[in-house]
Amino acid sequence: MRILIALTYYRPHYSGLTIYTERLARALVDLGHQVTVLTSQFEKELPREEIVDGVKVIRLPVALHISKGVIMPSMPFVAWREIRKADIVNIHLPQLDAAPIALNARILGKPVLLTYHCDLLLPSGFINRLANIASDVANHIASSSAAKIVTNTMDYAYNSGFLGRYIDKVQEIPPPATLVPASKAAIDAFRVKHSINPDDKVIGMVGRLASEKGAEYLARALPIIQEKYPNARVVHVGQYEGVMGEEAYAQKLASLLKDLGDRWKFLGLISDEELTAFFNICEVVATPSTNSTESFGIVQVESMICGTPTVVSDMPGMRRPVQITGMGRTFSLRDVQDLANAIIDILDAPENYQGDLPWIKERFSPETIAKEYETLMLDILGKA
Repeated sequence: MRILIALTYYRPHYSGLTIYTERLARALVDLGHQVTVLTSQFEKELPREEIVDGVKVIRLPVALHISKGVIMPSMPFVAWREIRKADIVNIHLPQLDAAPIALNARILGKPVLLTYHCDLLLPSGFINRLANIASDVANHIASSSAAKIVTNTMDYAYNSGFLGRYIDKVQEIPPPATLVPASKAAIDAFRVKHSINPDDKVIGMVGRLASEKGAEYLARALPIIQEKYPNARVVHVGQYEGVMGEEAYAQKLASLLKDLGDRWKFLGLISDEELTAFFNICEVVATPSTNSTESFGIVQVESMICGTPTVVSDMPGMRRPVQITGMGRTFSLRDVQDLANAIIDILDAPENYQGDLPWIKERFSPETIAKEYETLMLDILGKA
């Protein structure tokens, strides 16, 4: 098949959505399909067109940023050209360009498969309110045109005000998760490099420093955890400086984290091998997300692949990895004491939160997920 994938940001942009799409695109190429990604040139230094791991990436110039969205005047014209070449169009939501891409596909008689990652909930403010409205309209137009809609879990779909309107079109396919292997020597070197002592009780957190990630709840829970485990500390992986649209949140959080001193350590972006080493040195990984912009949490599965249990907010979609695998605990949304208790439970008895690692690795592998997409696309095209 010739597959056109459209989304606002693609690698090297770092987010769960871009990592998901990169893994999916690579795996579809490995299955023998021709994959083109149509996305934004969010940094002017990025090439307008290149082949990356067999995936053709076309980046369009950005004329204007609206909150986390972008305006690309050339999108409808380039989309028309690329849709004509494709057998099927896979649009990843949310994105402001979803409507013109879907309408172009309908005019050209090409089927549309949507991947709905999460609801869009921007901070308060006039511009953000307009961006939310525009995104919502675009999503509805695209969903009306779509043959099928993929979502990470039906748990999320049944609890989404948006997806509930299109539930007959929705199909669950979980996100792809994979890790680069890390040797014992690499894990030991990681500890030394980042001054992490073997007797530290490391609580991991992965993700951009963004309001929906809920870092402030983990920060408030840490002193409670330290009452029983004085050597507990949080190690945070992911971009924490200059996160687009999160400047005010970072300032708000700074004083809270300052009080924790070296018990909260930022590592920033790290290599793939280092990420595997990180999961291996953690006792538990916390995902204290706060709203429906978070729909699954790939990092939970990545952590579990390494044998490390997780603690996650009891929210639709986000709770499913723990429920499926038994490798962790949920806690009540924004409840600092319950979060602390859940982490303490795992630190007390980690043996109670072990799962079937080979099954987890296989179930969420990019190859498995790409084959599920392939089956769905062939069914849409009437070739199954």
